[in-house]
Amino acid sequence: MNPLDGIINGLGGIVHSLLTVYIWIIIIGALLTWIRPDPYNPIVQIIYRLSEPAYRLVRRMMPTVFNGLDLAPLIIIILLQVADIVLVNIINAVVL
Repeated sequence: MNPLDGIINGLGGIVHSLLTVYIWIIIIGALLTWIRPDPYNPIVQIIYRLSEPAYRLVRRMMPTVFNGLDLAPLIIIILLQVADIVLVNIINAVVL
């Protein structure tokens, strides 16, 4: 067992955790659009600041509003899940 395997595996766990946290930020940001919280709340501002760049990127690439429903959060979550699976599999292949 190579000592670098543990480091690479640990970095893979960190990347997986960061992607999972960002997926939850996207979900919370989408839910916040339904309830209209106070825009001056610092937590709401942080969630909007973290999620809005991803929304802008997806909305610029393709139309995301269908019948009045914005599907940008769903598209972002699917893309992040695919990236997570691919990265974890690549890291596991490198470690083995």
